[in-house]
Amino acid sequence: MSENPVAIVTGGSRGVGAATAKILSERGWNVIITCSSSIEEAKLVAKICSSDISEVFAMQADVAKEKDCIATIDKAIEKWNRIDALINNAGTTKFVWDHSDLNGLDAEDFQKIYAVNVIGPFQMVQGAKQYLLKSNNPCVVNVSSIGGIKGIGSSLAYAASKGALNTMTISMARNLGPIRVNAICPGFIEGEWLQKGMGTEMYEAVKSRVQNTTPLKKTCTPESIAEVIFNLIETSELMTGELVTVDGGASLNL
Repeated sequence: MSENPVAIVTGGSRGVGAATAKILSERGWNVIITCSSSIEEAKLVAKICSSDISEVFAMQADVAKEKDCIATIDKAIEKWNRIDALINNAGTTKFVWDHSDLNGLDAEDFQKIYAVNVIGPFQMVQGAKQYLLKSNNPCVVNVSSIGGIKGIGSSLAYAASKGALNTMTISMARNLGPIRVNAICPGFIEGEWLQKGMGTEMYEAVKSRVQNTTPLKKTCTPESIAEVIFNLIETSELMTGELVTVDGGASLNL
Protein backbone atom coordinates (compact mmCIF):
# COMPACT_ATOMS: atom_id res chain seq x y z
CA MET A 1 0.00 0.00 0.00
CA SER A 2 1.15 3.51 -0.81
CA GLU A 3 2.45 5.55 2.12
CA ASN A 4 1.09 8.65 0.43
CA PRO A 5 -2.64 9.29 0.67
CA VAL A 6 -4.41 8.87 -2.66
CA ALA A 7 -6.97 11.08 -4.37
CA ILE A 8 -9.02 10.81 -7.55
CA VAL A 9 -9.84 14.09 -9.30
CA THR A 10 -12.31 13.84 -12.18
CA GLY A 11 -12.10 16.48 -14.87
CA GLY A 12 -8.45 17.11 -14.12
CA SER A 13 -7.03 18.32 -17.42
CA ARG A 14 -7.54 22.04 -16.75
CA GLY A 15 -9.05 24.63 -14.43
CA VAL A 16 -10.09 23.63 -10.92
CA GLY A 17 -9.26 19.94 -11.47
CA ALA A 18 -5.70 20.64 -12.58
CA ALA A 19 -5.17 23.16 -9.77
CA THR A 20 -6.45 20.62 -7.24
CA ALA A 21 -4.11 17.92 -8.56
CA LYS A 22 -1.25 20.39 -8.25
CA ILE A 23 -1.93 21.36 -4.64
CA LEU A 24 -2.47 17.75 -3.59
CA SER A 25 0.72 16.53 -5.26
CA GLU A 26 2.75 19.37 -3.75
CA ARG A 27 1.59 18.23 -0.32
CA GLY A 28 2.47 14.58 -0.75
CA TRP A 29 -0.61 13.01 -2.29
CA ASN A 30 -0.67 10.55 -5.17
CA VAL A 31 -3.42 11.53 -7.60
CA ILE A 32 -5.32 10.07 -10.53
CA ILE A 33 -6.82 12.71 -12.80
CA THR A 34 -9.41 11.85 -15.42
CA CYS A 35 -10.71 13.64 -18.50
CA SER A 36 -13.30 12.66 -21.08
CA SER A 37 -11.54 14.01 -24.17
CA SER A 38 -8.41 16.16 -23.64
CA ILE A 39 -6.08 13.34 -22.59
CA GLU A 40 -2.90 15.00 -23.88
CA GLU A 41 -3.60 18.05 -21.69
CA ALA A 42 -4.27 15.75 -18.73
CA LYS A 43 -1.02 13.89 -19.32
CA LEU A 44 0.85 17.20 -19.36
CA VAL A 45 -0.76 18.18 -16.04
CA ALA A 46 0.27 14.80 -14.60
CA LYS A 47 3.84 15.23 -15.83
CA ILE A 48 4.14 18.73 -14.38
CA CYS A 49 2.65 17.69 -11.02
CA SER A 50 4.62 14.46 -10.52
CA SER A 51 7.75 14.74 -8.37
CA ASP A 52 10.04 12.86 -6.02
CA ILE A 53 7.37 12.99 -3.31
CA SER A 54 4.23 12.17 -5.28
CA GLU A 55 2.91 10.65 -8.48
CA VAL A 56 0.09 11.97 -10.65
CA PHE A 57 -1.40 9.67 -13.27
CA ALA A 58 -3.77 10.75 -16.07
CA MET A 59 -6.35 8.56 -17.75
CA GLN A 60 -9.26 9.02 -20.12
CA ALA A 61 -12.63 8.36 -18.51
CA ASP A 62 -16.17 9.66 -18.91
CA VAL A 63 -17.93 9.73 -15.53
CA ALA A 64 -21.30 9.38 -17.29
CA LYS A 65 -20.23 5.79 -18.14
CA GLU A 66 -20.26 3.37 -15.21
CA LYS A 67 -17.51 1.21 -16.72
CA ASP A 68 -15.20 4.23 -16.93
CA CYS A 69 -15.86 5.08 -13.27
CA ILE A 70 -15.04 1.51 -12.25
CA ALA A 71 -11.89 1.56 -14.41
CA THR A 72 -10.71 4.76 -12.70
CA ILE A 73 -11.19 3.31 -9.23
CA ASP A 74 -9.57 0.02 -10.25
CA LYS A 75 -6.53 1.95 -11.53
CA ALA A 76 -6.07 3.73 -8.19
CA ILE A 77 -6.24 0.41 -6.34
CA GLU A 78 -3.91 -1.30 -8.84
CA LYS A 79 -1.32 1.47 -8.50
CA TRP A 80 -1.50 2.36 -4.81
CA ASN A 81 -4.05 0.05 -3.14
CA ARG A 82 -5.95 2.87 -1.41
CA ILE A 83 -8.32 5.79 -1.96
CA ASP A 84 -8.53 8.54 0.65
CA ALA A 85 -10.28 11.33 -1.21
CA LEU A 86 -12.56 11.68 -4.21
CA ILE A 87 -13.02 15.05 -5.89
CA ASN A 88 -15.97 14.99 -8.28
CA ASN A 89 -15.00 17.92 -10.47
CA ALA A 90 -15.99 16.76 -13.96
CA GLY A 91 -18.91 18.80 -15.23
CA THR A 92 -20.67 19.87 -18.38
CA THR A 93 -23.31 22.32 -19.53
CA LYS A 94 -25.14 23.76 -22.49
CA PHE A 95 -24.83 27.52 -22.59
CA VAL A 96 -28.28 29.11 -22.62
CA TRP A 97 -27.73 32.13 -20.38
CA ASP A 98 -31.33 33.36 -20.73
CA HIS A 99 -33.22 31.06 -18.36
CA SER A 100 -36.52 32.26 -19.79
CA ASP A 101 -35.60 30.70 -23.15
CA LEU A 102 -37.13 27.29 -22.54
CA ASN A 103 -36.79 26.42 -26.21
CA GLY A 104 -33.01 26.63 -25.90
CA LEU A 105 -33.01 23.26 -24.08
CA ASP A 106 -34.64 19.90 -24.61
CA ALA A 107 -34.90 16.62 -22.71
CA GLU A 108 -31.71 15.31 -24.29
CA ASP A 109 -29.75 18.34 -23.00
CA PHE A 110 -31.00 17.67 -19.48
CA GLN A 111 -30.12 13.98 -19.74
CA LYS A 112 -26.57 14.71 -20.95
CA ILE A 113 -25.96 17.32 -18.27
CA TYR A 114 -27.40 15.20 -15.45
CA ALA A 115 -25.42 12.16 -16.67
CA VAL A 116 -22.14 13.99 -16.02
CA ASN A 117 -23.05 16.40 -13.20
CA VAL A 118 -25.21 14.13 -11.01
CA ILE A 119 -25.04 10.48 -12.08
CA GLY A 120 -21.27 10.70 -12.61
CA PRO A 121 -20.51 11.72 -9.01
CA PHE A 122 -22.97 9.09 -7.76
CA GLN A 123 -21.22 6.35 -9.75
CA MET A 124 -17.79 7.48 -8.55
CA VAL A 125 -18.87 7.44 -4.89
CA GLN A 126 -20.65 4.12 -5.38
CA GLY A 127 -17.47 2.54 -6.72
CA ALA A 128 -15.04 4.18 -4.29
CA LYS A 129 -17.07 3.71 -1.10
CA GLN A 130 -15.57 0.35 -0.04
CA TYR A 131 -12.03 1.76 -0.34
CA LEU A 132 -12.79 5.14 1.22
CA LEU A 133 -14.11 3.34 4.30
CA LYS A 134 -10.60 1.92 4.87
CA SER A 135 -9.07 5.40 5.08
CA ASN A 136 -8.40 7.20 8.37
CA ASN A 137 -9.96 10.40 7.03
CA PRO A 138 -12.12 9.57 4.00
CA CYS A 139 -13.51 12.52 2.10
CA VAL A 140 -15.62 13.32 -0.95
CA VAL A 141 -15.77 16.84 -2.37
CA ASN A 142 -18.39 17.52 -5.02
CA VAL A 143 -17.62 20.56 -7.13
CA SER A 144 -20.95 22.29 -7.50
CA SER A 145 -21.83 25.95 -8.15
CA ILE A 146 -23.69 28.87 -6.64
CA GLY A 147 -25.94 28.23 -9.64
CA GLY A 148 -27.29 25.22 -7.76
CA ILE A 149 -28.21 27.40 -4.78
CA LYS A 150 -29.39 30.56 -6.53
CA GLY A 151 -30.83 29.15 -9.76
CA ILE A 152 -28.43 31.08 -12.00
CA GLY A 153 -25.60 30.23 -14.37
CA SER A 154 -24.91 28.88 -17.82
CA SER A 155 -28.36 27.33 -18.28
CA LEU A 156 -31.47 26.29 -16.41
CA ALA A 157 -30.46 22.64 -16.86
CA TYR A 158 -27.00 23.30 -15.40
CA ALA A 159 -28.43 25.10 -12.35
CA ALA A 160 -30.92 22.28 -11.82
CA SER A 161 -28.18 19.63 -12.04
CA LYS A 162 -26.04 21.43 -9.46
CA GLY A 163 -29.07 21.75 -7.18
CA ALA A 164 -29.49 17.99 -7.47
CA LEU A 165 -25.79 17.49 -6.72
CA ASN A 166 -26.15 19.65 -3.59
CA THR A 167 -29.11 17.60 -2.36
CA MET A 168 -27.23 14.36 -3.05
CA THR A 169 -24.23 15.71 -1.12
CA ILE A 170 -26.36 16.28 1.99
CA SER A 171 -28.02 12.87 1.72
CA MET A 172 -24.68 11.10 1.24
CA ALA A 173 -23.14 12.94 4.20
CA ARG A 174 -26.00 11.85 6.42
CA ASN A 175 -25.78 8.21 5.37
CA LEU A 176 -22.17 7.40 4.42
CA GLY A 177 -20.28 8.38 7.58
CA PRO A 178 -17.46 8.17 8.53
CA ILE A 179 -16.91 9.29 4.92
CA ARG A 180 -17.23 13.08 4.94
CA VAL A 181 -19.13 14.46 1.95
CA ASN A 182 -19.18 18.19 1.19
CA ALA A 183 -19.83 20.34 -1.86
CA ILE A 184 -18.01 23.47 -2.86
CA CYS A 185 -20.13 26.07 -4.66
CA PRO A 186 -17.92 28.54 -6.55
CA GLY A 187 -19.10 31.70 -8.22
CA PHE A 188 -17.49 33.15 -11.35
CA ILE A 189 -14.16 31.37 -11.95
CA GLU A 190 -11.60 33.00 -14.19
CA GLY A 191 -10.48 30.73 -17.02
CA GLU A 192 -10.93 29.16 -20.40
CA TRP A 193 -14.19 27.31 -19.70
CA LEU A 194 -16.26 30.41 -18.95
CA GLN A 195 -14.45 32.50 -21.54
CA LYS A 196 -15.44 30.03 -24.26
CA GLY A 197 -18.98 29.71 -23.00
CA MET A 198 -19.62 33.42 -22.60
CA GLY A 199 -17.53 34.84 -25.41
CA THR A 200 -14.74 37.29 -24.64
CA GLU A 201 -16.90 40.41 -24.44
CA MET A 202 -19.46 39.00 -22.01
CA TYR A 203 -16.72 37.25 -20.00
CA GLU A 204 -14.76 40.47 -19.48
CA ALA A 205 -17.93 42.42 -18.62
CA VAL A 206 -19.07 39.90 -16.00
CA LYS A 207 -15.55 39.61 -14.57
CA SER A 208 -15.35 43.40 -14.25
CA ARG A 209 -18.81 43.57 -12.63
CA VAL A 210 -17.89 40.90 -10.07
CA GLN A 211 -14.63 42.65 -9.23
CA ASN A 212 -16.37 46.00 -8.81
CA THR A 213 -19.55 45.05 -6.98
CA THR A 214 -18.83 42.10 -4.66
CA PRO A 215 -17.83 42.65 -1.03
CA LEU A 216 -14.30 41.26 -1.52
CA LYS A 217 -13.81 42.83 -4.99
CA LYS A 218 -12.34 39.57 -6.26
CA THR A 219 -13.19 36.78 -8.68
CA CYS A 220 -12.39 33.14 -8.02
CA THR A 221 -9.42 31.49 -9.68
CA PRO A 222 -8.91 27.74 -10.09
CA GLU A 223 -6.14 27.99 -7.48
CA SER A 224 -8.35 29.70 -4.89
CA ILE A 225 -11.01 27.01 -5.30
CA ALA A 226 -8.38 24.24 -5.11
CA GLU A 227 -7.13 25.67 -1.80
CA VAL A 228 -10.61 25.37 -0.28
CA ILE A 229 -10.98 21.83 -1.65
CA PHE A 230 -7.66 20.87 -0.07
CA ASN A 231 -8.74 22.30 3.27
CA LEU A 232 -11.98 20.32 3.13
CA ILE A 233 -9.98 17.16 2.45
CA GLU A 234 -7.12 17.45 4.88
CA THR A 235 -7.93 19.89 7.68
CA SER A 236 -11.72 20.08 8.12
CA GLU A 237 -12.22 16.79 9.92
CA LEU A 238 -15.58 17.71 11.47
CA MET A 239 -17.17 19.14 8.33
CA THR A 240 -19.69 17.04 6.47
CA GLY A 241 -22.89 17.78 4.60
CA GLU A 242 -21.88 21.38 3.96
CA LEU A 243 -22.44 23.43 0.81
CA VAL A 244 -19.47 25.78 0.93
CA THR A 245 -20.01 28.95 -1.09
CA VAL A 246 -16.77 30.44 -2.40
CA ASP A 247 -17.49 33.54 -4.48
CA GLY A 248 -16.01 36.59 -2.79
CA GLY A 249 -19.47 37.42 -1.51
CA ALA A 250 -21.05 37.69 -4.98
CA SER A 251 -24.12 35.68 -4.00
CA LEU A 252 -24.80 38.07 -1.11
CA ASN A 253 -25.89 40.56 -3.76
CA LEU A 254 -28.23 38.14 -5.56
